[in-house]
Amino acid sequence: MRRRLRQVFIIGLTLSLLGIGVPAWSEDDDRSCNDLMAADTPAYVVCTWLAKPDEAADIARFWLNDDGQNMIDAGPMNPITIDCQEPGAQCPTDGEGDGEMHDIGDPDVPGAEDGGTPECQNGEQCYVDPTGISAAEKSAAKATPAGQAAQAAVQTTMRVWIDTELADDYKAGKLAEAAKKIAALAVAQPGVVGVRFTSQLGYNQTFGTAEELDTFVSEAATTLRTLLPGKKLAAHTVVPLLGCGANDACKTAMTEKYPLLDPERIGAWLSKGYIDQLALDDGHLASQYAEWKIDANEAQRNQWIQVRARAWDAYAQIAAEDATLAGAELKDEQIDQVISERVATPLQNDAAETVTLWTRWQDDKGQVNRAYGEQWAGNATWERLKKLGSVKPRLATLYDPANPEVDQATDLKHLSEVFGQVYLHAA
Repeated sequence: MRRRLRQVFIIGLTLSLLGIGVPAWSEDDDRSCNDLMAADTPAYVVCTWLAKPDEAADIARFWLNDDGQNMIDAGPMNPITIDCQEPGAQCPTDGEGDGEMHDIGDPDVPGAEDGGTPECQNGEQCYVDPTGISAAEKSAAKATPAGQAAQAAVQTTMRVWIDTELADDYKAGKLAEAAKKIAALAVAQPGVVGVRFTSQLGYNQTFGTAEELDTFVSEAATTLRTLLPGKKLAAHTVVPLLGCGANDACKTAMTEKYPLLDPERIGAWLSKGYIDQLALDDGHLASQYAEWKIDANEAQRNQWIQVRARAWDAYAQIAAEDATLAGAELKDEQIDQVISERVATPLQNDAAETVTLWTRWQDDKGQVNRAYGEQWAGNATWERLKKLGSVKPRLATLYDPANPEVDQATDLKHLSEVFGQVYLHAA
């Protein structure tokens, strides 16, 4: 190995001698290498061999012969030293240490630091988590249904998110407290990639003005970024205006009906880096546009054209979200149609990178709607979904750990057969 290193060094030294200089020059100079330059090289640029090829070979042999003995004999250059005792020498006197050289392993100089180890009272560990989340808070988070589900979910093949709603806490003046509680869940379990901190943003009645909505997004994102460095942030909303396409009457009506859901405002959240993933709900597509004779397929096509045109995917991952498959008993041909329209189309339109499908939800009357059979009994919808293995990484679902179908481990195992990502609800 030592011989190899010497050879590499000598070759590097040799190549350095084959340089270009600009000494005094004449046409009959036998050290000229102008013939190696392009014909259009300016006249003031000249090439001169510092060592011609035959000379370079001799130099290399000189240093490589006898296993590089000449290099060994040359030895290192004398180090530059300063003798502070020498008359006229000026050396600083305000530095730390005793001014003497010490070998590795020597005892510390009296009064010096002991290598950087902090002194802790009562023998406690002095490490402070930069997130400000204590070990006790993480332990408490792990004991919650969402914390237990996170531990089970990371054992599957699914990518795990924490799903919560911070809008109400913000309105109540408790954003910091609620955000820290959710952040503890996200950091307590390794493998959690991020937090979805709000749903139906601007669509529900939580916020009354655009300014209040913008402030919530900004403060929630800033607070979570501080608590969760390196984690991703997601949000869910609806943008009815996008489904209108070029229909001006539709656009005017949607702007008046949903004044907070201005696409320019949402685009600004993305460009400012507040949100890493934006989910757009498809639930309104089937009914909102009938007045203008825009059916669900056309509305969806309009939506994804607008998303691409606004280049939202340049700032964040865009997801489509749909609950149709868990909403009713569907026949085989209906299942195929829904999968084609609500799963395949968004992905094929090259606007949505992922599709989030609801697999279980409960209506106001207490009726539970499922995409699978009760207690995981087989049904046609679930069997169709299990055949979508080629797009499994792009499929996500929501799961409420506090209301399991059977138990968390069983539920998450079944969900991982279809989905590559899961959002775990945390109150």
